[in-house]
Amino acid sequence: MESLQGSFLVATNQMYDPRFMKCVILICVHNDDDGAMGLVVNQPLTDLSMADVFRNCNIKPPAMPAPPVLFGGPVDVESAFILHSADYKKEQSQKVADQIFLSRDPNLLFDLVDEKGPEHYLLTLGYAGWAPGQLEQELYGEGWLTLPAEANDIFLTSAESMWHTITSKNGIDINLYSDIPGNA
Repeated sequence: MESLQGSFLVATNQMYDPRFMKCVILICVHNDDDGAMGLVVNQPLTDLSMADVFRNCNIKPPAMPAPPVLFGGPVDVESAFILHSADYKKEQSQKVADQIFLSRDPNLLFDLVDEKGPEHYLLTLGYAGWAPGQLEQELYGEGWLTLPAEANDIFLTSAESMWHTITSKNGIDINLYSDIPGNA
């Protein structure tokens, strides 16, 4: 299978794992050796804000509005991952897709406060992971769709509307997806 890095993995109405219902996951790594790693980009945490993250790191929160902190997936939920726009270039950042980079560098938070950080970013806690071949097996089922990802979808679409917006943009009425022949 061709690498899905830089693609969305979108849960269908046939997704029965409650951790992933109505999820949009950006696949950040996908290869034969390591399997796959992705970040849920549409599930805001209700009990933690970016202001809390800054304060917990002993950093005065910036005055600018911040995106919500997201539940990135059920694996290693204490680990932070930052998706950011391409206008911020650091050697610690890994390119995921055109205009989308991934970092685990805590110095990015200081750069945000100093107005040297990326224009757009999302911080997630945890990630979704698949062993080699596991994601490919799951894709044979009816729980996931793969769709192209774009930076605007991640950084400029609200988490609450992302599931519908991305599928609609790709010509899919996700509410009717289970009625498509072969998907019932």
